[in-house]
Amino acid sequence: MEMSGSAQSRTATSQAQLDRSLALLSEKAPAFVKLSASERAALLRACMPHLRRVARGWVEAACKAKGHDINSPAASEEWLGGPMVTMRALRLFVAALEEIHRLGKPQLPAGAFRTGWDGRTEVQVFPYESIDKAMFGGFGCNLRIQRGLTELTVRERQASHYSNKNAHPGISLILGAGNVASIPPTDALHKLIVEGKVCMVKLNPVNEYLGPFYEQAFLPLVERGYLQFCYGGADVGSYLSYHPLIEDVHITGSDRTHDLIVWGPPGPERERRMASDDPLLKKQITSELGCVTPVMVVPGEYSPSELRFVAENVASQIVNNASFNCNAAKVLVLSEGWSQREAFMTHLRDILSTIPTRLAYYPGANDRYETLTKGRTQIQRLGQQEPNKLPWTIIRGLDAGTKDPLWSTEPFCSILSEVALPERDPAAFLRAAAKFSNDTLWGTLSCSLIIHPRTEQSSEVRNTLDVVVDELRYGVVAINHWPAVAYGAMTPPWGGHVSGTLKDVQSGIGFVHNTPMIEGIEKAVLRGPLTVFPKPPWFVTNRRSHRVAEKMVDFELEPSFLKLPSILVDALRG
Repeated sequence: MEMSGSAQSRTATSQAQLDRSLALLSEKAPAFVKLSASERAALLRACMPHLRRVARGWVEAACKAKGHDINSPAASEEWLGGPMVTMRALRLFVAALEEIHRLGKPQLPAGAFRTGWDGRTEVQVFPYESIDKAMFGGFGCNLRIQRGLTELTVRERQASHYSNKNAHPGISLILGAGNVASIPPTDALHKLIVEGKVCMVKLNPVNEYLGPFYEQAFLPLVERGYLQFCYGGADVGSYLSYHPLIEDVHITGSDRTHDLIVWGPPGPERERRMASDDPLLKKQITSELGCVTPVMVVPGEYSPSELRFVAENVASQIVNNASFNCNAAKVLVLSEGWSQREAFMTHLRDILSTIPTRLAYYPGANDRYETLTKGRTQIQRLGQQEPNKLPWTIIRGLDAGTKDPLWSTEPFCSILSEVALPERDPAAFLRAAAKFSNDTLWGTLSCSLIIHPRTEQSSEVRNTLDVVVDELRYGVVAINHWPAVAYGAMTPPWGGHVSGTLKDVQSGIGFVHNTPMIEGIEKAVLRGPLTVFPKPPWFVTNRRSHRVAEKMVDFELEPSFLKLPSILVDALRG
C-alpha cells in the first residue's frame, strides 16, 4: 500500500455503511449522554492499554509514510505527536472525570487562580500535577479569561456539561487532519468528554492508514457505538456534513475547506449568503485551520550559547513534520538594528544545513513551494537536494509594508520568511512586532515570542510585554518556546483566538483539549526559560529524542517518579 501524499482516499466508506454507522451513533447517543462521569472515566481507562499495544505499529506506519527510520531521532515526532499526547489526553480526562464524580468539578492546581496585571482573571493549567513540575521544570501556562469573568464565575462554569441535567444527545462529525496523528482522536475526545456528543471521525486521505490503529486503540468506545471512524475524500465529508443526523461539525484543515462547507463554492451565491448571514451549513461549527505563524525575537544581548539554543529552538519549529504543522514557524520577525541578527541567522542556516531534508508528503506542497519562491532574489535553500523532498528555505529581505503572498498564505511546506522591522529599542520592537503580526499576517492560532530575561529587567519592557501579550490575537502566545508545547500539554486549550467568526474564520472557532474543562477562555499564555537543560525531546538537534519519546508513552500510561531516571538518562545523552 502506498503510504503518503495522496489527496484521494484509497478505502472510501460507502454511503450505505456511513448511514449504518450514523444510525448506530444516533441510537447510542441518548445512552452516552446519560453516562455518569465515573462510567465515562472507566471507558477511557479501558482504552489506554489498547493504545499502548498499537503504539509501535502506529509509529512504524507513520514513519513509513513520512520517510523516517523508526530508530532515528526523526521518529520522535511520531511518538510525541501521536501516541504520547493521545495517551496524555486519555489519562488527564480520566482524572478530570473521576474528580467530577467525587467532587463535582475537575480540581485545579493549588493557587491556580490569580489576578492579572490588568485585573483580568487568570488560571494556571500547566504544570497541572506535581509530576509535571519534575518533567517540565520552569514551564508554565496560564489562561487569560475573557473580561468581566471572575474566579467564582469560572469555577461555576467549569465542566458545565456535567451540571446540565437536560444535556442534549447528538452526533459530532470530526473532519480529521491529515498531518499530525493525534489531532483526530484528541478532537474526538474533547467532543465526547467536554460536550457529551458521540462522534463520527472522518479521516483525511493523507493519513487514513492510521485508521486501523485508532479503531483498535479506542475499541471500548467503538464497540459501544459511541465512536465510529470512516474514510473518504471531499465527497464523503460533504455527505456527512449535511446529513440530518449530524448535529455539529468540527473541521481541522484549511480556511478554504471551511468556507466551502459553510458558505458553498466561491461565486455570487456565496457572496449573497455571506452578505445576508445565511450559511449553507446551518449547524454548530467549530474549527482549527492553521496560521502564518510568527516567531518574534526581541533584540537583546544573548551569549553565544544562548544564541545557538534559540536558533535550535526556531529550527525545530521549522523542521518538525517537514513543516506540515499549523503551528510551524513561518515568519521570523527581527529587529533590523539588532547587533546579533546576522550571527543568529548564521546559526540558523548552519543548523538547517545539517538536517536531512524531509519527504514532501502533503498534497500540493511542491506547487505551493514553487509559487511562493518564484522570482525571489534573497532566497537560501539548505540541505541536500533529493527527489520528492523540499529544501529548508529561508526568504529574506521582505518588506513588512507590502502585501506579500507570504503574509496571507500559509506555505504548509519548508519555507521560513524573515522580516526586519526598523525598531531597535526592545519595547518599541515589541509593539511593532505585535502590530505587524496582528494586522498583516493571516491566522490567529499561535505565535512565539523570544525575549532575554535581562531585557525584561527594564520595567518599560516588562510592562510593554504584558500589554503586547494581551493584544496579540492568538489562541496561544508562547514566550521563549514553540506553541506546540501547549498543544502537547493537553490541559491548555488549543484553537484560534476568540475573535474568529464564520465570515472571517481565520484560524478557527472554539477550543479543543482543555482537559480541566474551563470556559470563558480568551487565550493561553505559555512560558518557559530562554534555555533548557537537558535539551527538550522535541528539539530536532536532540540525538536521543526517539528513545525519550517512546518512554514518555509508557510514562503517560502510568506516571511514576520511578520512571523519571530512565527518561533523564536518555535526555542527558541527547
